[in-house]
Amino acid sequence: MITVNLYYKGKGSNARAFAEEMESSGIADAIRREEGNLRYQYFQPLDDPETVLLIDSWKDQAAIDAHHASPMMARLAALREKYDLHMTAERFVSEDLGGDEQFIRK
Repeated sequence: MITVNLYYKGKGSNARAFAEEMESSGIADAIRREEGNLRYQYFQPLDDPETVLLIDSWKDQAAIDAHHASPMMARLAALREKYDLHMTAERFVSEDLGGDEQFIRK
């Protein structure tokens, strides 16, 4: 699994308004239905009201590549422009937890 944390930053409440429009317009749900999408969920840091975090997880790189080539990306890019958002990203590749599993309370 590949997870990308995308931090959307904008002035005032622009980042939150973007995330809300992604949800209300159905774009987020359409992305969740794409082949290989495992998670697409927005969060807002308690100490930073101008930032929204998207946790975006995919089965593999091929699924991400297909997502980036989809018509959904043009709609998403238009919304980013509308709200004048800037982004930073972190990328993680999941591994077996190994010995750390004992520290995870379920």
